[in-house]
Amino acid sequence: MMKKRMIFSLVFFFLSVGILYAQEIKSLTTAEFQKEIWDFKKEKSFKYPGDKPIILDLYATWCPPCKKLSPILANIQKEYGKKLQIYKIDVDKEPELAGLFEASSIPTLVFIPKTGHPFKIVGLRPQEQLEQIITEKLEIKK
Repeated sequence: MMKKRMIFSLVFFFLSVGILYAQEIKSLTTAEFQKEIWDFKKEKSFKYPGDKPIILDLYATWCPPCKKLSPILANIQKEYGKKLQIYKIDVDKEPELAGLFEASSIPTLVFIPKTGHPFKIVGLRPQEQLEQIITEKLEIKK
């Protein structure tokens, strides 16, 4: 009985810790983008006030490569936790943001480091390649 209670306690503890450190991908509107990331209507040059790197996933619900990328990004968000935030931006609902980042092809990923300028990649990429970019360009380790 004592052994079962100890095992239950340990399982509960590790699940609780996992929940505390889990970070979810969030959807982002143009208004939220302007408030949280960059008010491009007021500030001519990019100025990011945040304290952690961001990845913006510009996608469309009808796009097959976007659908394949979605679980990859979910895995990355889960693995990196609070060190990184991934946002999804539906280009059909937020055409102003799609235009801002010149997302003429999707999926488009925009990487925003804590300091420096955003950069983007276009198209479906494997998780390993995205993690390499995160490590090298955003300077984040798991």
